[in-house]
Formats: sequence, structure tokens, C-alpha cells
Amino acid sequence: MARSLHQQKQPIYGAVSLFSRHGFLVLLGLLVFLGVILPWFGISSDVFVRKNALSKWRDYDLPDAAAFVGGSSGNGTVIVCIVSYPYMDFLKNWLISVASFGHAGKVLVVAEDYETLEYVNRRWPGHSVLIPPALENVGGIAHKFGSQGFFNFTSRRPKHLLQLLELGYNVMYNDVDMVWLSDPFPYFKGNHDVYFLDDMPKVKPLNHPHDLPPPGKKGRTYICSCMIFLRPTYGAKLIMKKWIEELQDQPWSRAKRANDQPAFNWGLNKTSGIVDMYLLPQVAFPSGGLYFKNETWLNETKGKHVIVHNNYITGFEKKIKRFHDFGLWLVDEHSNKSPLQK
Repeated sequence: MARSLHQQKQPIYGAVSLFSRHGFLVLLGLLVFLGVILPWFGISSDVFVRKNALSKWRDYDLPDAAAFVGGSSGNGTVIVCIVSYPYMDFLKNWLISVASFGHAGKVLVVAEDYETLEYVNRRWPGHSVLIPPALENVGGIAHKFGSQGFFNFTSRRPKHLLQLLELGYNVMYNDVDMVWLSDPFPYFKGNHDVYFLDDMPKVKPLNHPHDLPPPGKKGRTYICSCMIFLRPTYGAKLIMKKWIEELQDQPWSRAKRANDQPAFNWGLNKTSGIVDMYLLPQVAFPSGGLYFKNETWLNETKGKHVIVHNNYITGFEKKIKRFHDFGLWLVDEHSNKSPLQK
């Protein structure tokens, strides 16, 4: 029996033309899905683009990153900070102060998690690198000082710095709970192997010696591991190696909630006769225990401070409040100066 006219005109589904009414409806539905349904579930429509961009930076290694910020010749300077995502606001604040003195281009953010790697490189391409393994952030909560997570985070530091020294770069390390009030580079005068600052709040005379201070009650010095300048010399590399050894000999335990600073000091003490060390002037590089807690000293030395460290206090909110109280929280009014705003 011959097919009816109606039967002969049945459409063949699966071969839909975009120019047909049905094809237009399919395309419209897809656009609605990408623009409305995915965001409703918290999925951005650019998720696939972001995924491809992130995979690019996962292959980015330290030599490439150092060459990008410090120069391909290997004799430039790299300013290093090591950051996990919960510290992002402090990174922004620190970067604004660094940028104010024209040194932001030298900054390399060593990301300890993929969130930080992606965030920085999406806004400031090439200025962040991740050295595996990546840190696992649980719920975006920062590791508390004295915890095993904090120890694991900070104990990787000398390995990163040593690798940069082996590549031939001068290296300046900063914690991101610092603020620059002046350009620190004129203070790295001479050709010393390592430059560091005293972490004690006791006031020193303005013309204090620049040698390694004498040991304290625990038999070691109290030098801060949070601001260091290193030249790519045998002596600087030796200190990093000793720091790594001391961290391995003094691992974290529940009974002994270690951090990286005592190991750094033991490394300095054990190489003091071999390495050319330079203690930076206290008036320019004060500890938080001095700058924030000695009002008389602060007023007497006004205008002489270079880098301020917000230590001798724990907790994000407390640190931010103290920065606010002293006019050092810059992200609210000066965010346009941050490289991460690009």
C-alpha cells in the first residue's frame, strides 16, 4: 500500500538543522542551560575555559617562573612569598606596598594550592608557580601557628629558596603579613651571603653591631625567618641546606609543636664561622613586638621604618585589626595599586 502524504513527510529526528525551527529551539535551550541553569548550581559558564587555563599553569615550573620575574640570565633578583589561599587578603595588602616602590615585577608567588595558583595567574599571568605536592586546604581554613599543617607549610620554604639560589638569583623572602614603608634594597649593601633581622622586641641602640647576636636562653639566637635576603653564594646555599637538615632532625610532634624558625636559627648558629652574615638595622626592620607595642620607640624613630612585620600576634582578624589601627591595611583604599587588580 502506498504511504499517505502525512507519513511521507515525517521528519527524521537526529538530523536537525540549526536553521530550522526545531534547531533554533535546541540552540536556545543550550544557551539557557549555560547561562541560567549552571550558575543556579554554582557552576560558571566559563568553567571549561578556566580549566584549560589552569592546566597550563600546572605545567609551569620554578626555572620558568624565576626567568620570567628575575630575568633569563639568572643573575637578577626574585622577591619570593609563599602563600595558600586563606592568606590571599594579606598577599594583596603586601603586594600593594611592594608595588608602591616599583618592585612588584620581581615578585614570585609560590602557591601552595591550586586555588592560589589560578587566582594569581588569571589576574597577573606568570607571577605564580606551584611546586608539587600541592597543599590540601580543608574548607579554605588557614593552618594555625604551631599546628602540623603550619609546620608542613613553612618547612618547604628553604627548599624553594635553595632552588632559586642554585639557579643563580638573588632572593628576597617575605612573609605576607608584612608591609613595606620604604624601599629595602639600599639596606642590602655590601656582598654578604645572608641578611636577616632580629625577632626580639628589646630595643637596640641605633648603631648596634650587624653580627649574629648571641644565643638566648634556649642556646640559640632569635633571628626572624620571615624576612631574608640571600645572594647566590656558597655560604647562603649552605645555610639553606643546614636549615633543611635541622627541620628533618626536629620534625613536628604533638608534644613538640615545632615551626621552621628554631631550625633556621640552629642553621645560622652552626654556620656562623663560615658564612658572611649581616644583621639588618632594627630601626628599619623592627619586629611586631617592638613596632606595635612600644609607642615611645615608635614615635622616636618615626620616618626610619622600612618593613614592618605583623607578628607577636596570632589570628587573621587580630592581625587585620592591628594593621587597620596603625593605618597599614591598604586593600580597602588602595586596591587599584595592586597588580592583582589587572
